[in-house]
Amino acid sequence: MTVNPAPRPTKTILRALAGERLPTPPVWMMRQAGRYLPEYRATRAQAGDFLSLCYTPDLAAEVTLQPIRRFGFDAAILFADILLIPQALGMDLWFVTGEGPRLSTITTGAELAALKPADAVHETLAPVYETLRILSRELPRETTLIGFAGAPWTVATYMVAGRGGLEQAPAHALKDQDRATFQGLIDLVTEATITYLSAQIEAGAEVVKLFDSWAGSLRGQDFDDFALEPTRRIIAALKQRHPQIPIIAFPREAGDRYIGFGRATGADCVALDNSVAAEWAAEHVQKDGCVQGNLAPGHMVTGGQALVDETRRIVAAFSDGPHIFNLGHGITPDADPDNVALMIQTVRGG
Repeated sequence: MTVNPAPRPTKTILRALAGERLPTPPVWMMRQAGRYLPEYRATRAQAGDFLSLCYTPDLAAEVTLQPIRRFGFDAAILFADILLIPQALGMDLWFVTGEGPRLSTITTGAELAALKPADAVHETLAPVYETLRILSRELPRETTLIGFAGAPWTVATYMVAGRGGLEQAPAHALKDQDRATFQGLIDLVTEATITYLSAQIEAGAEVVKLFDSWAGSLRGQDFDDFALEPTRRIIAALKQRHPQIPIIAFPREAGDRYIGFGRATGADCVALDNSVAAEWAAEHVQKDGCVQGNLAPGHMVTGGQALVDETRRIVAAFSDGPHIFNLGHGITPDADPDNVALMIQTVRGG
C-alpha cells in the first residue's frame, strides 16, 4: 500500500520549521499581545483583571488578534499565561498590580500529594481551548497559530517560590535538599503540560512552544534532569500523538547548552535569547535545524538606526539556514509600537 507523504506546508513559519531556508524570514514576537499596545490595555480594562482576560475566550482571542491586525505578523501566539497549569492543578493564583503573579507554594511531599492529577487540568483550562478554536476561525489564512506552555523547570520555580525571582533560589534549595519531592513536582508538571498542549493542538494550534525562561540557572546534571529531559519527554509524547505538529523549545540563557539541544529533545526549532551572538548560533545551533531569534527587546524601546542595523545583522547571520525572526525575550511594556513596525519593515527588506 502506498502512503501519501504529508503535504508541503505553505505558511512561512511552518516552512521554516520544516527546515526550509527562506529568502525572507517569517517574523513574530514574544508577548506581541501585551501592554505596549493601547488596544490591549483597553481590552484588559474591559476584562477587569488579567486572569479574567485569560479565561474569557472572546477577549483573549481579541488581544491575540490585535497585533496581527496592526502589524501583520506571520504568526499569532495564544494569549494565556504559563501559570494557568499550577492553578489548574489546584494552587491559588492571583496577580498583584505592578508586581506580577503570586502563587501558593509547594515545598513538601505532602503539599505535592495534595495537588490534582495531571489530567484534571482540562476542566479549568477549557476556556483556553475555546480561545484557540475562535482564533482558528478568525485568523487570516496565511497566519500560523502558536500554542504554548511554560517548561516544567520554569513553572516549578514559581510553584516552589510563590513568585518569580532572578535566581530561583527556593527551587534550587528544594531540588538540592529533597530531590525526590522536586522530581515528583517536575514529573507532575511534565504530564500536565503534555495533556495541556495536546488539547491545544486538538483545538487548532499549528505549532506549540515551550518557554523555559529560567533554564539558564541550571548547570551540569541539573540542566539535563530538569531542563533537557522534561522537554524531551513532552516533545516525544506530543510527537507520538500529533506527529505533524512542529515544536519550538526555548531554554533561555542556556549558553553553550543550546548546542545540540534540538537534537537531544526532538525540538523542530530552538529559540535563542539575545545573550548569544547570532553568528555563533548560526555556526553551532542552526546547523541542526531551524532557529528563532534573537533581537534584544530593548531595541523596541530605543528604535532608530541601531534597531535597523541590528535587525539586518541578525537576518544576515542566519540567512544560510531556516530562521524565524523574533526577539530574544518578550517585548516590554515601554516599547514603542512604531519600533515594532520598523523592525518588521526591516526584516521584510524595507
